[in-house]
Amino acid sequence: MGIELPRWVWLGAGLLAGVAGMVNVVGYLGFEHQAVTHLTGTTTLLGSAIARGDMRAASHLGGVALAFMLGAALSGMIIQDSTLRLGRRYGVTLALESALLLAAIPLFKHEQIAGALLAAMACGVQNAMATTYSGAVIRTSHLSGMFTDLGIGLGHALRGMPLQRRRLLLCVLIISSFFAGAVAGALLFGRMGYDALLVPAVLTGATGVGYVAYRYLWALREREYDAGD
Repeated sequence: MGIELPRWVWLGAGLLAGVAGMVNVVGYLGFEHQAVTHLTGTTTLLGSAIARGDMRAASHLGGVALAFMLGAALSGMIIQDSTLRLGRRYGVTLALESALLLAAIPLFKHEQIAGALLAAMACGVQNAMATTYSGAVIRTSHLSGMFTDLGIGLGHALRGMPLQRRRLLLCVLIISSFFAGAVAGALLFGRMGYDALLVPAVLTGATGVGYVAYRYLWALREREYDAGD
């Protein structure tokens, strides 16, 4: 089965994947060298820290995982639905992500682990906002699923099986956007330090405002259409 996604979903997925790439690379290049978006590596390092008795590292890594989960929980409380649909409170969620990233900047500058925790929470908020739609799973903060889907598509192509081209295009979009965000984030970090997080914070805030405006215009058009009937 193919997928049918509105244009705003494609644009949002690409933008948010780029944001996640920026945030993750800033966390990785920072004082703790701690990636904040993908928890497989974080959980692996947590297990390693516990095994060698490094409770300081274990508390930091466990805190990042917990903060990501709490961010996802906040997103779930705000959106309250698993169906991707125009009209949900994505604007509020994006504003929350923007605020968390802005709050993380001064904490990072003072080498406080709370900066990484807020950045991880922002990524959890974002990732939970991406939901299932017509059988397609959209995740913007980590790429394992996207690379897996591409590998499955390659296997199907080698066997001459029909391909879900739009799903594969979505995977390519998210992977390339995350990668571009990581490159841009690394370059910005080299010039601006932790102020590089201003860029993803502004992008998510502006996207939230744009989404609210788009939703308002869409609702207005629907009312005009109903009135015309």
